Amino acid sequence: MTAALLLLPAAAGVLAFLIRSDSARRRLLLLTAWAHSLLTALLARAFLAGGAAEAGAYFGLDALGLLFLCVTSLLFLGAAHYAVRYLAAEKRAPGGGEELFLFTNAPEAVFTGCLLFFLAAMSAVAASRHLGMLWAAVEATTLLSAPLIYFHRHKRSLEATWKYLLICSVGIALALMGNLLLGAAGLKSGAGLDYRSLLGAAASLDRPLLKAAFLFLFVGYGTKMGLSPFHTWLPDAHSESPAVVSALLSGALLNCAFLGILRVSAVCAGAGLSDFTGGLLLLFGLFSVATAALFMVGQRDYKRMLAYSSIEHMGILAAGAGLGGAAAYGAVLGAVSHSLTKAGLFFSSGQVLAAEKTKEIAGVRGLRGRAPLTAALWLAGFFLISGMPPSGVFLAKFIVLREMLARGRYAAAAVFLFFLAVLAASMARYFIAMVFGEREAKPGEQPFAESRGMLLPAAAFFVLAAAAGLFIPGWLDALLKGAAACLGGAR
Repeated sequence: MTAALLLLPAAAGVLAFLIRSDSARRRLLLLTAWAHSLLTALLARAFLAGGAAEAGAYFGLDALGLLFLCVTSLLFLGAAHYAVRYLAAEKRAPGGGEELFLFTNAPEAVFTGCLLFFLAAMSAVAASRHLGMLWAAVEATTLLSAPLIYFHRHKRSLEATWKYLLICSVGIALALMGNLLLGAAGLKSGAGLDYRSLLGAAASLDRPLLKAAFLFLFVGYGTKMGLSPFHTWLPDAHSESPAVVSALLSGALLNCAFLGILRVSAVCAGAGLSDFTGGLLLLFGLFSVATAALFMVGQRDYKRMLAYSSIEHMGILAAGAGLGGAAAYGAVLGAVSHSLTKAGLFFSSGQVLAAEKTKEIAGVRGLRGRAPLTAALWLAGFFLISGMPPSGVFLAKFIVLREMLARGRYAAAAVFLFFLAVLAASMARYFIAMVFGEREAKPGEQPFAESRGMLLPAAAFFVLAAAAGLFIPGWLDALLKGAAACLGGAR
């Protein structure tokens, strides 16, 4: 069944390049998203019933991989529904009378095909049980998402795409060096890069080489994850991408890189290096939160504002993983909650842009009058992403903070709270001005017709993110606890 999860979107991606009809291609996108979600749900049900990983030579699922796979599949399902309406709105030429199967280089064919291949690559990351295969899948996500960022084909999107490719390629090259060092650390044990073998032989791995491997892998995957100071590609890519792509980049792609760090961190924990890896994760996590807060002050572009919010949350996840113990549970809960909330916010941002024709915060005022549904979701997204209760984000932040205090990390807790307050205050100023600010009608302005179909995925994600702060069902709690246990235990 794991193989089907990888082959289904890949095969659909090939078909997307062959199908000439736009409507048929969009139906293919929806069907693939639903089929992938159904397969993921069946895998999750089987895993929770049996409690054992589905294993293969290169692919298999444990609780951590399954959790990220579920998030990716759910986000893609919402993105597919959003994308179908988005592509219809973006269409510039009629598509009637076209042959059904004929190779085409139309922008929509490239976009849909790469979107489906992107899903296949992210699924491969989640299901990889071999760290070399995980590295290859992470690299594939970079190459396949680049055309999605460049969809609008203007100078700013071209610059963002090249910046993304260049910086992430450097990062992935460093991660390759880390894999080589990791393989060298296990030469005596013959573990290779198989994740389970490395965990089993962790105590016998060469510790200096293992430390060096972690440093390279941390910087390499940390670049793709958006941790500061390796984050410089992220604001441009998120700002210039279509809203549906920004949602997947922030909600799903960043998790893929985070998973790579968590895998090698677990190996290091088994080798008794928890203090070393945990200290680095906590340090760079707090530094990322501080960086996001400083750049949030005076921000002018609301999509870049959401991008810096993603950097903040990646820092929170890294800090939680670095602390370990109960904070590890907070980290994986935070990953799920952030993905849902940020995807919903980027979906909403697409409607804000459609209504106001600008990404400038100062250019959006009185949104509640011009687009009331969008304004309501935009404001709800702010409350959720800033950690207002009830929300999964609030619960995750609270768990991480409580663990800091329980471990006597009072200075870290103070830094954490201070910059979270700066972030929340800055975002509140922008969101309130955009929704409730005074607005004068522009000359020749037409009434804006909100697309409820494009807002529905955001609303659904917000409901789920809010519900996570009130009640976590038993099956999800079991999956979260299993995922937290995969991080390497308490520190």
